[in-house]
Amino acid sequence: MSDKTILVIGASDNPERYSYKAIRMLRSHGHPVVAVGRHAGKVGDVEFLQEIPEDLHPDTVTLYVNTGIQKDYYDKVVALKPRRVIFNPGTENSEFESLVAKNGIEPVEACTLVLLSTNQF
Repeated sequence: MSDKTILVIGASDNPERYSYKAIRMLRSHGHPVVAVGRHAGKVGDVEFLQEIPEDLHPDTVTLYVNTGIQKDYYDKVVALKPRRVIFNPGTENSEFESLVAKNGIEPVEACTLVLLSTNQF
C-alpha cells in the first residue's frame, strides 16, 4: 500500500466517466485518494470534497476537468507542491503545464489508467 496521496480533480460518481474509473483503480492499487468534484458523491470508500483541503500534501494531482475549469485550480494546485500533475487525455493545457513546471512540479501528459495498468504510475 502506498502512502503517497493522489488528488483527483473532477471526480464523478458516474461509472462511465474516466475519473470514476481512475478512483477505483487507484484504490485497487492501494493509493490513498482525495477526490474533488463539483457535486457531492462517492466512489467506493472515497467521498468527494467540493474544495481542496488546505493541509493536503499530495504526491500526484490527476486532472479530469477541461481547460476552462482548470483555471480555478491553478493557484491551488501550485500551492500544494505535488511532485507531478497528470494531464489526462482531453485535459492538456500548455498554460497550466508551463505554470506547474516553473514551480518545480512535473507536468505529465498521460492517462492515469494506462500508467496504473502498465505499472508506470
